[in-house]
Amino acid sequence: MTVKVAMLAPGEMGAAVAARLGERGVSVTTSLAGRSAASAERARRAGMTAVADDDALVAADFLLSVCPPGEAVAVARRLVPALCRAGTKPVYVDCNAVSPATALEIGEVLAGTGCRYVDGGIVGPPPAAKPSGTGTRVYVCGAAAGDVAGLSQFGLPFVVLEGPIGAASALKMSYAGITKGVTAIGAAMALGASHAGSADALYRELELSQPELLAWIGRQVPRMYPKAWRFVAEMEEISRFLGDGTPAGDMFAAIARFYQEIAGAAGAGDGDGAVARLQAFFETASRGR
Repeated sequence: MTVKVAMLAPGEMGAAVAARLGERGVSVTTSLAGRSAASAERARRAGMTAVADDDALVAADFLLSVCPPGEAVAVARRLVPALCRAGTKPVYVDCNAVSPATALEIGEVLAGTGCRYVDGGIVGPPPAAKPSGTGTRVYVCGAAAGDVAGLSQFGLPFVVLEGPIGAASALKMSYAGITKGVTAIGAAMALGASHAGSADALYRELELSQPELLAWIGRQVPRMYPKAWRFVAEMEEISRFLGDGTPAGDMFAAIARFYQEIAGAAGAGDGDGAVARLQAFFETASRGR
């Protein structure tokens, strides 16, 4: 019997997950209501089938919510009427980069629908057809997590975590806080050195004493520019995870504002020069190398 997965939404990550599942025979549907032409094309390339309404969307074995973290609760609320009407309930898997508190809130939103709820967190880049490196994993927890883990047979690892709802989100918050936090720090220090006229000296020192760190941020920072807008809500969720008003929480609230500034610069054609300065810092060819 064909496994049916509903994907919300056909963004970069959602489309990649859908494509990997579809390659192994999973039937993947999605909603294109209010979506752009680019989203529709991304869904088509990923092999997803667009359905007419939410009632058709929730007619699935699993519903994977993969959307910007700031929209995760609203997406769950939107689907409540259709989930209540559904004769057969899907397992609702929230795979978004949200705090454990938000994961619990989503569970409360879905409580009266009769569907089983699983907290999930995706670690790694959008999964490629031929993965390189360590690949991508979807961590899941909750009473129905074992059922969701059955999707691993379709080429994408779903790893069950022991613990209550929120454990997978906590892992995602911690991992993203390290990776995207270090990316933000690297970008901020490169900009600071650029403003002060010591960019070349900093780059040379990193080459000598921290070559692995330089190589890592040299890959991550340039990849960040077009995605910085997506990182804002994620950093706000990490701030909530660590505690609003605490030193650690305030640090990630500030990182959220930093990513917002980078997103604004990138969206406005880099009017303030931030992206251009970062590009110059990490472009080794500009130093004659």
